[in-house]
Amino acid sequence: MDDIPLGVLTGDIVGSRRIKDAVGLDKALESTLALLETQYAARVDRYRGDGFQVALHSPAQAMMAAVLTRAALIRHSPSRRETWDARIAVAVGAGDLPETGRFASANGEVYVRSGQALDALSEGDTRFALSFPEPDDTLALLTRFADAVIQGWTHNAAEVMYWRLQHAETQKALAERLGRAQSTIHQRLHAARWPLIKEYLVHVRQRITAVMEAPR
Repeated sequence: MDDIPLGVLTGDIVGSRRIKDAVGLDKALESTLALLETQYAARVDRYRGDGFQVALHSPAQAMMAAVLTRAALIRHSPSRRETWDARIAVAVGAGDLPETGRFASANGEVYVRSGQALDALSEGDTRFALSFPEPDDTLALLTRFADAVIQGWTHNAAEVMYWRLQHAETQKALAERLGRAQSTIHQRLHAARWPLIKEYLVHVRQRITAVMEAPR
């Protein structure tokens, strides 16, 4: 299969061995990956129990998919003391698009960079990485800021972000969808720092598009 532009997410669950409700976590991860298949026509695979990989034929959507993945997991967290989250390394570049569940045969430098970036994440507290064919230190710094914001999300903030990332709705529409007061939705979006996350995602999408469209 010929190499095409891809966005690849390689991730694993943070502290999975310490999570008591392994069945609940497994269901949350399965539903999250199914959502990515539906929302982005993504191809997905799981490995080593708590690990997963996602390939998107639209690289520009890769970071949006990564943020949505973390929002989906955090909203399923059983308590404030036990937050379910994932380390996710996003890479954009060239590779082939495997069938769901068949990533073992996937080829392309984008898979290698995504895997290497995840290995680097396991050595620290950072839970996001973004890898381009050529390093972009500024975008890497912005990504660490975005990660710091997301690590502070509560279950309630993540739930609102989970729906907002899927639907470009007003706060009133979100309030009706979730059966909450509009003021509550406003407070939770503010707590999640939605305006900053939105600006970050727009900027990343623009940079990815520019990089992937640049002549080689």
